[in-house]
Amino acid sequence: MHLSDFDFELPNNLIALRPAVPRSSSRMLVATSSTIQDSQFVDLTKFLRKGDRLVINDTKVILARLKGQRIRQSDNGKTLANIGVNLLSIDENGYWLALAKPSRRVNIGEVIWFGDEFQATVIDKSSKGLLLNFNCLGFDFNMQLQSLGAMPLPPYIAAQRPADTQDNEDYQTIFAQKLGSVAAPTASLHFDDMLMAKLSELGVTQSRVTLHVGAGTFLPVKVDNISDHQMHSEWGEVNELAATEIAQTKIDGGRVIPVGTTALRLIETAARKGSIKPWSGNTDIFIRPGFNFNVADGLITNFHLPKSTLLMLTSALMGTDKIKKIYSHAIKNKYRFFSYGDGSLLLP
Repeated sequence: MHLSDFDFELPNNLIALRPAVPRSSSRMLVATSSTIQDSQFVDLTKFLRKGDRLVINDTKVILARLKGQRIRQSDNGKTLANIGVNLLSIDENGYWLALAKPSRRVNIGEVIWFGDEFQATVIDKSSKGLLLNFNCLGFDFNMQLQSLGAMPLPPYIAAQRPADTQDNEDYQTIFAQKLGSVAAPTASLHFDDMLMAKLSELGVTQSRVTLHVGAGTFLPVKVDNISDHQMHSEWGEVNELAATEIAQTKIDGGRVIPVGTTALRLIETAARKGSIKPWSGNTDIFIRPGFNFNVADGLITNFHLPKSTLLMLTSALMGTDKIKKIYSHAIKNKYRFFSYGDGSLLLP
């Protein structure tokens, strides 16, 4: 298939810059293979049933945007220069890949200072960004980010307004527990405690998995033939409890419905051999039309960017023609798009 098969025109005023308040008051489009229905997210209980299982990503977004200073050599000697750093992902050695601005004159071996007790040494530099070795890890690192960092809003929001303290709450799900993401699993942003209580009363169960979302989720597809696209890699884990719960739901005839594309990609990675098993590691699974789903019976998700791998994933689930009809309906009826936008329940 070609990249143009996943393109559409989106009016700029449909890009949500703030979430609905309360969270579950957002709109929700409900689609099956033959129907499209307008609803509200708070009415999710009308479309789920006893025995269904939601699969929820419990990752937590780190405050990955930092402002620092570096020592610059100039004709006037050593001076301080400001530098902005966006953390992207951490590797097995504990080094962070980051984008920096400006970065052209940053050299390997330089130290970037973010605070009196928080600095990073540049240990490598490439077209992907800077590789940074911070002077602290674990709890101390997270505490420094909590004090000095800012929420890494998606580029389509950051281009229209700066992040503020309200985003520290708005861009974090109620399920967030395990630090590691630089982007939120945004389908979960529609859930609040009231809605979860209603779902529990109905008999809808939940399983928690972890996939740390990287900035690669926003990378554009640059090849015309989508089969040639190299998918980014992200770390995830399906523990033994979650795998057992999900497998039992399938045996019992219940529906397994991931909340978000991240949860869906993870459980399908863990079920590549046909049935879900405990799994952890880096996944670069690319779900596109023609994919054979082994676990997911539906999906709760937001509305995605044109030409994105996430739009390709939903097309794999519902069919390309159906997704085009869903998005045409959403645009015509002024649904709000992207991370802070409205949601959808897709039931093929």
